[in-house]
Amino acid sequence: MTGSALAADRNPRAEVWSWIHTERAALAADLAGLPDDQWTTPSLCAGLTLREVLAHLTAGASLNAVRWLAGVIRCRFDFDQQVAIRLAEQLGATPAETLDRFRRAVPSRTKPPLPAVAMLGETIVHAEDIRRPLGMRRDHPTRALTRVAEYYRGSDQVVVAKGRITGLRLVANDGPFETGAGAVVSGSTLALTMAMTGRAAHLDDLEGEGVERLRERCGTA
Repeated sequence: MTGSALAADRNPRAEVWSWIHTERAALAADLAGLPDDQWTTPSLCAGLTLREVLAHLTAGASLNAVRWLAGVIRCRFDFDQQVAIRLAEQLGATPAETLDRFRRAVPSRTKPPLPAVAMLGETIVHAEDIRRPLGMRRDHPTRALTRVAEYYRGSDQVVVAKGRITGLRLVANDGPFETGAGAVVSGSTLALTMAMTGRAAHLDDLEGEGVERLRERCGTA
């Protein structure tokens, strides 16, 4: 075992932050040189363009618990309004500025009052929201994807995921992730994770008798 791997085993939170930074850097690299006209492409996150999703990721990496709470109070506990305001703050005047702001946030450990694994989930899911409409692919580390899938299967905190997979058995065909009981849904860990978070586009990558039931539950994300 290498020294870095040993350190990760001793400090799982440090490993999660390492994955977050790696995933952010990979997304920034993938978007370098993207033509301006493609930044307005609709993302998989309902109602947001690719550029707006990237600004949302920057906002999440720039918002600590104190600022988050202050914003929530100012928005009278309208969480959607808080998200929209913080996104607008990070959008910038041009796509190049949006990307530059995200690049500066790559090494950040700032976060709202959420566990680090939730930030990892946000990073991976929203990166896929951006990449898939562009026809881009990334081979995420299986261990990172599995950690995110395990978080979402037991949580409705950030998005409804736990409730969406009730009565279904999810089985990854590329890693150790499996959960639940009932009609089977199988596929890659990434596709299962994206479907758990409501991204219907990934249902075509899944198979099993439970897919149609999951499709019925995948409305807007």
